[in-house]
Amino acid sequence: MEGVGKKKERAAASAAALVEDGMVVGLGTGSTAELVIRKIGERVREEGLKILAVATSVQSELLAAECGIPLTTLDAHFPLHICIDGADQVDGDLNLLKGGWGSHTREKVVAAAAKRLVICVDDSKLVEWLSKPVPLEVLPYARRVVFEAVRALGGTPTLRTHAKGAAPFFTEHGNLVVDADFGEIRDPKALSVKLSEIPGVVEHGIFTLAEKTEVHVGRDGRIEILKPKSRGAKVKKLQYTKR
Repeated sequence: MEGVGKKKERAAASAAALVEDGMVVGLGTGSTAELVIRKIGERVREEGLKILAVATSVQSELLAAECGIPLTTLDAHFPLHICIDGADQVDGDLNLLKGGWGSHTREKVVAAAAKRLVICVDDSKLVEWLSKPVPLEVLPYARRVVFEAVRALGGTPTLRTHAKGAAPFFTEHGNLVVDADFGEIRDPKALSVKLSEIPGVVEHGIFTLAEKTEVHVGRDGRIEILKPKSRGAKVKKLQYTKR
């Protein structure tokens, strides 16, 4: 049995191989996205790959620059050809839960700007239903309003901190992150709409972009590529990690 790290590397390599000369590429944030950025950087150095990239965080910007990947902006280049990122969970309909690194607002913006969204995960991230707490980027002024609204929706809100009892976690935009636990999310699209309607919520971590999403899953010794049902995938019949 391979470890999670090896599976993530395999998924990252599969996605990075999709990048072609002349593309403008969205670069995600997180441990798997870091692997993707490094692999794309290798191609830039070794193959002379000529691309531009839009990063979803300062962390990814710095790593891309270190790897020799030229950066641009959405104002200068829109739409993007492809966005490559990781995810915390992927459900049977290719809905995603993201935001473990607190960069989900920029990640969702860049994903929306891309013609194609490629998600890299190891097989432990596949679940029948999204179930991790949903990260909400929240204006500090609105924290109480958001807490009460989440409770009214049946969720349990928790203010994210750097460690138990430590200072609050702040995003690059100077906002708080509230992790809202709803248990199993049977209707991500409906919850997505309700969360977006809460005053003070800048963005949340539910991504419902299945029509342009494909997921590269690292499994033992192989890659599995999942696409929307309309493009032939039998997503609901795949192996899930039970939660």
